[in-house]
This record gives sequence, structure tokens and C-alpha cells, in this order.
Amino acid sequence: MTEAMPTYNSDLVTPRFKYQRISNDDLRQILKTDVITCSAVHSKFLIVGTNRGYVYMLNHEGKSVESNLSSGKSHTHSMAVNHIDVDPRGEYVATCSDDGRVNITKLFNWKNNRSFISGKFIKAIALAPEDKSSKRSFVVGNDKLTLYEPSLLHRLRPRELCAVEGSVLSISWQGNFVAWASHLGVRVYDLREKCSLGLMKWEVPAQARQENFRCHLRWSNPTTLLIGWVDTISIREIRKRNAIEASSSNLPGYVVNTVSTFQTSFYICGLAPLAANQLVVLGYRKERSANYKALRPVLCVIEYKKNTYEEVCQDILPVRGFEEYTVNDYSLSSIIEENRYFIIAPKDIVVASLIETDDRVEWLIKHNKFEEAMEISTHGGSLPLLSVARLYINHLLTLKKYEDAAKLCLRVLGNNKALWQEEVFKFVKCQQLRCVSAYLPTSEDCKLDPQVYEMVLYEFLLLDVNGLLNLIKEWPPKLYNGLAVINAIEDKFREQNANELLEALALLYSYQGNYESAMLMYLKLQNKVVFELIRRFELYDVISQLIIPLIQIDREGAFKILLDKSKIKPDVVVHQLEQNQEYLYWYLDGLEKTESHGAFHEKLVGLYAKYDRSKLLPFLRHPLSNYTIQEALAICKSKGFHPEMVYLLGRMGNDVEALNIIIHSIKDIEMAIELCKERNDDDLWNKLIDESSNQGEMVTKVLDGIVDYVNPELVVSKIKLGQNIPNLQQSLTKMLWHYKLKKDFMDLAHEIQLTDYFDTHVVTLQKRGRNVSDDQVCASCSCTLIVSDSTPTNGLTIFNCGHIYHETCLTDSRCGVLGCYSRKLLDANL
Repeated sequence: MTEAMPTYNSDLVTPRFKYQRISNDDLRQILKTDVITCSAVHSKFLIVGTNRGYVYMLNHEGKSVESNLSSGKSHTHSMAVNHIDVDPRGEYVATCSDDGRVNITKLFNWKNNRSFISGKFIKAIALAPEDKSSKRSFVVGNDKLTLYEPSLLHRLRPRELCAVEGSVLSISWQGNFVAWASHLGVRVYDLREKCSLGLMKWEVPAQARQENFRCHLRWSNPTTLLIGWVDTISIREIRKRNAIEASSSNLPGYVVNTVSTFQTSFYICGLAPLAANQLVVLGYRKERSANYKALRPVLCVIEYKKNTYEEVCQDILPVRGFEEYTVNDYSLSSIIEENRYFIIAPKDIVVASLIETDDRVEWLIKHNKFEEAMEISTHGGSLPLLSVARLYINHLLTLKKYEDAAKLCLRVLGNNKALWQEEVFKFVKCQQLRCVSAYLPTSEDCKLDPQVYEMVLYEFLLLDVNGLLNLIKEWPPKLYNGLAVINAIEDKFREQNANELLEALALLYSYQGNYESAMLMYLKLQNKVVFELIRRFELYDVISQLIIPLIQIDREGAFKILLDKSKIKPDVVVHQLEQNQEYLYWYLDGLEKTESHGAFHEKLVGLYAKYDRSKLLPFLRHPLSNYTIQEALAICKSKGFHPEMVYLLGRMGNDVEALNIIIHSIKDIEMAIELCKERNDDDLWNKLIDESSNQGEMVTKVLDGIVDYVNPELVVSKIKLGQNIPNLQQSLTKMLWHYKLKKDFMDLAHEIQLTDYFDTHVVTLQKRGRNVSDDQVCASCSCTLIVSDSTPTNGLTIFNCGHIYHETCLTDSRCGVLGCYSRKLLDANL
């Protein structure tokens, strides 16, 4: 029977082993009157030697097993058993003691049993690891190392292998190599070459006597030897010498190399291999308790490197009676194939088993190391990953780490709708649905019941209105019953959160297709989204009563809609805007820019006069403007807009009144002159001259302006004798100069005209070819110009007047005929 037992691990590092105490009644009876001094473990059984010299065979639960060892006192020693060895097949057991006796016992057959007394203390014995014969060879160590081999006559034939420095303390046999330890160090003997491979000496410990410590030898593989002595561990490797090394001297064929040597923080009670570069070490702690008693032993997993090591884990073992034990009272045996390690103490046996996946997961869960537990569960074990994860979720909720729990749900629940709904209700109890909301599945592959999403929204409504709004924006509306959420919001509406709740209602109404209600919500919010909503769902018929609120939200956005006459008629807009003249002005002005609409021009005159006079006169002047001149004039008169009045009076034909306004109100003589020029009316000019003659400073301006329009004499005649006219001389000089320039210009134009005529008509005619017939005669000699069937030897000259000369008959460049007009024209030009 085994009993589970705890270990002490202050760092709570994930354990590598689980521990059980062998507590069967048979073992308990043995330990009542005796103590264990040594042991040997096989995959099938456990053998222990006691201080009284007895050897017992037990199963791994501590129950006695019938064998030749249980036949009575004939198989015991008279003193404490020092060492026990079992062959790999579990057929033979070898024991030795300080009584000098060596026993080789075949467990289940009396044949080939051996027993002899050497007469010397024997501390160690080793059976051949591989012996194909039925007779087992063995090695005994005392003051020398002796190999015993069975002879043909069934007698033992001893062969001394090597002399020993002092005495043999421990032996370990693997293949052809026998390793043993003495007080000076460790040797390895090669049975095949029959030679020692050298002495590996130990340094004498500074604060301990070396002889007070057992040397622990163990082969981890056929060529690697583990050595533990005092507080030092050394890993040695046996390799074959290469050809160069073997030929250079008479050295053995094999050499022992050091892989790693390091010192531990405790004394070594036993060691065994675990994995690549890893060892299991049983340690005796160097420290003492407050009353100078021994502390509990430790079982460590260490990973060795080059002359150093790293401690992977360390378990403190609650061994019975530990306070009274010394370092040599403990030993470590193992079944490497099963990863089981037996910690042997005088009054206790504890079995350490490398924990399996389920054990590790269970321990990690117990110590709240859920992430590691989940990682291990993914690689096997009977506890599914999902089960571990759900325990982890519960743990996080207990710690009030709601956000972490929600993220874990997303990691592990996937698209499992049932599991999601189960876990979500755990958040309901904590009122922490807000934390899990961001991680809830919302796709078609995994859509939860609508009530789940509605519960989340309701919690946000009560505790986080902004979060509610964000979820309504993010979640597809098909996840929940929108009408139920609308009703809940209306029931729990709060003024301090009015903006957020109104926007949420607007979105929900939109999702329901109730766009009119959504638009009303946006209007209350003064939110520009309303314009997009109107355009997207063509709510133009609905907005006829909401035009002013829309403009108040955003004038530009509103007029983009209102100015589209295909969407909403201008008459409707104008009717609504009558109550707000400024909005009406903005609208009609914008409408005029897109397309002139004569029906509202009357209104525009007054609106321009009120809100933007700069646009009034251009509008009045525009040929497409449609307004009543009298009403426009009345508005301008009421506002005192004289330039606009001048224009309107001009359109009405009342130029005299317009001129009076210019002269007396606007006081712009240049403008008056321009009006007279534009009308070119003598009465207006006379009116202007009469008005200006009384004001000297205006006389010169009129004189400057009437040139080419009115006889300056009319202005000059109005000047009274002695009247002071500023700059009169300059004006007159300027006027006379103007007229002189005008005369010069006309003369020059006449001259240019004559020249142009001459160039155009005379010269061109002279250059034009003329037809000469054979009956025409020379104007000088009266001879025929052309003789038939012959070519004249001289050229001909033809004048524009039609007279023709032989070149030999022409004495001048002019026509010689008296009274010819071409001759007169040429004389005139010259």
C-alpha cells in the first residue's frame, strides 16, 4: 500500500514529481524493530537490507514477496548489510556486510546459490550486468578489487583486478567497465583490456571528512559515468582513443574525459539520470535547524553544463525521522524506464514518480497556474483544454478580473454557442456584462440568443450610456430586438445623458426603417447626420415643416437640399422661411445663383436692401431681373440708396431728377457728366451747365467732361465776370490742346486716306497687266505697236491713262499727251 504525501516548495515551481510513501503493514512490521541500511530496486520488486543483517524482498507497495530471501536466518548477515545488487533480469541478488560474508542468491531457485566469507569488511559488491551463462559472475571490493567467475566444476575462481588505495567504498558495473571508488578517488577498470583507465582523484573537502561520505556511482549510459561524492558531482565520458593517440604510447585503448564537474549547495545522498543533461539528485542540506537538528532532505532536478549547473526544481521531502539522520543514512534507487525514484531512509521509503500530464495539470490548477495548465492540456491528458479554461474563467471572475475573463472566453470558446451562453450568465451575476461585450460573437457562424445581447445593452443603459451608444453603432442590428431596446431607452431616459440616448434612439429607429423618427432625433441633437439621412432615404416630403430647424443645424448642408428644386419646390421653402427673413434672404440669394426665378425678385429687392446692399444695384441692373420699378424705387428711397435711385429713375425716364440726386445728394460731378453723356440729351447738358455755373469748382470739371459732346462756348458764356473759377486756365488750355490735337488728327487721317487711295488704286492699276492689240499705235510716233507675225525688238510702256509708247519713243516718265489725267494726278502727288 502506498500513501500520497505532500512536498514543500516555497517557490511554487511546477513540480516534476509526485510522491507516495510505502506504508504496507509488512514494511511497517520490519521497521518496528529494525532500520534499513541499503536497498536495491528492480522493475518487479524492492529488496532492502537492515541493520540487523536481514534481507527482505518486497513488492513496490511494500508487501512481502515469497522468495529464497524469505526462508529464514540462513540468508542474513550477522552485521548490518552494506550493499545489495540485483542483476538486470531480476534472478540474482548479491549482498555483503562487514561480517565478511558475501551471498549470491537465486531468488526463485536454490540452484547456483553462493555464499562465502572473505574475512574482511566488504562495503560493495556488483553482479555482472550481462551474463549469458546460468552462473553469475560478480565483483567484490575490500582492500582490492576481485572478480569471481564460476569454473567448470561450479567453483568460484577469483581474479584480482586491481590493487586499491585504501579500501573499496562503492562499485558500479556496466558492460566491460567496472567503476569503483576508494578514499583517494575513482577508477574505471576495462575488463576486456584488463587494465585501469587511471585514477580520478578528489579534492579533500574544506569542512568535511571525506571518509564520512559515501561515493555514489551510476552509469547513465554504457560510456557515461555519474559520480557524486560529498557535495561535488562529476560527469565523465569514456571514449576510445583515436589512431594517433593509440600509436604514440603504451596507453589503454580507452580514456576517461571530464564532461562537467560542479559543486552543489547540499551533500549528495544519491543521483540518477533523468533526461539529456539532466540529473535527479537526493540532497542532504548543509544547514541546521535552530536546535542544531538535521533539515528535511531535498530531491532536485538539475541541468548540468560545462562545469556548472542550473537547478530546474527542488522539492523538500517530509521523510520520517529526518532530524536524526546523517548524510549516509539516505540512498536513492531508481527504475529509469518508468521514471520512478526510491528515496530510502532508515525508517521510511518514499517513491518519487515523474508526474504525468494529468498530475501536472491538477497541480497547476490547484495552485492557480491556469495558463500553464492550459498549455499542457493542449498536448494531451484526460482533462480537456476547455474544462481547464472554464475553471480559469471562474477563477478570474472570483478575483474580479473581469476583462481577463472575457478575453479568455474569446480565446477558448470559439463558435460554441452553448458554451458562450453558459459563460455569459456568469458575468450577469457579477453585473459585468460590459466587460465581455467587446468579445461576444456577432457573426452568422455563432450568433447568440437575442436576449443575451439585450441584457448587455440594458446593463450599459443603466451604467454606461456611452458604451451603449458605441455598441449600437458596432453591433449588427439583427442581433437583438430593436423595439425592445427602444422601449427600454425611453423608459430609462435621463436628461443628463440626453445627447447619447437621443443618438442611440436615432440609430435604432433607422435600423427599424422608421426614418422619420430617426430624423426627429437627429434634429433634437442638432446633428448634421440628418442631411445624410434625408438624402439617403429621400425624406424630402417630410422636411417641409422642418426647414428652419435644418438651417439652424447647418446652413450649408440644408441649402444643398433646399436649392435642389427637383427635391423640394421653392414655393414650399419660401412659405416656411417667411417667418425668418434672413434665412429667406440666404435661400433666395442661393436660388438666384443657381437659376433666376422671377417670381421671387420682388422679395429679393427688399432682402438685398436689408441684408446685402452690395448685391442690390447689380441685381437691379441685371436684364433678367423681374421687379416693379416703382416699388424698388420706394424701397431705395426709404433706405436712402441714391445710386440705386439714380438707376431706377433713369429706367423710368426721369433723368432730370436723377441728375439732381447725383449733383445734390451724391455730389459726384463725374457721375453727372457720365449720365449726360449716356443720355446725350441737350436739356440734360443745359441742366448740368446751369447747375455747375454757380459753383466754380464744378465749372472746370464740366469743361473737362463736355469735350466732343457740347460746344464749350455754352459753359464759358455762363461764367460771370469776376467769378473765381479754380484751374480755369488749365482746363481751357487742355480743351484747346484737345481740339488742336483733334484737328491734327483729322489732317493726318485725311493724308493717310489719300496715300491709301493712291497705293490702293493708282499703284495697283499701274502694276496690273494690260491687253495690247495689233491695231494700237504708239502715242509718240503713231506707228503700229505690234507687227503681225513678228516680235518687237523693243519694249512697250503703258500708262494708266491708256496711252502706250515704244520705249525708244518715251522721253519722260510721264505720259506726253497733253491734258492726260494720269499726268495731272502724278504732278499733284509730286
